[in-house]
Amino acid sequence: MRAFTTLRRAGYLCCAALWLVSVAGSAEPAPAGNTAVTTPPPTDPAALRELVTGLDRAMFDAYNAHDVAGLMALFAPGLEFFHDTGGLAGYEAAQSGFTQVFANNPDIRRDLVPGTLQVYPIKDYGAIEIGAHRFCHTEDGKADCGTFQFLQVWHYDGGRWQVSRVVSYGH
Repeated sequence: MRAFTTLRRAGYLCCAALWLVSVAGSAEPAPAGNTAVTTPPPTDPAALRELVTGLDRAMFDAYNAHDVAGLMALFAPGLEFFHDTGGLAGYEAAQSGFTQVFANNPDIRRDLVPGTLQVYPIKDYGAIEIGAHRFCHTEDGKADCGTFQFLQVWHYDGGRWQVSRVVSYGH
């Protein structure tokens, strides 16, 4: 039970840190060479799904590398993160949360649960991404993992794709 509580706390911090990166309005530029970030919204549903899948992969490649700056580049100024047990949080909490989670859980990683990703277009805005992800780290010498649900709203603005809203639930 202690391990699950720790994972739940770590999962919250991971998700909160991950999703709340740009409320302060100082998002860093997208990483050079990340063409998925600057690709305009496709009209074909399969192409949009492929694009958002690539954005999700880029986000969590940065997460799994513990690259806070890389994560921050994928969030829009004004982002809002809603967490079922943690409420609404802002930019400073996210940056602090990333730093804390990565320091306290050096092997923490996130994996998208296969078959759960859903993508829907939002007219003149971007896309909705819905899915489940699994966070794992080592606690007391044993793997401690939890699976949680998420919804992200991707906004295409100024030639960039960034997350503007997140809802994280099932904790």
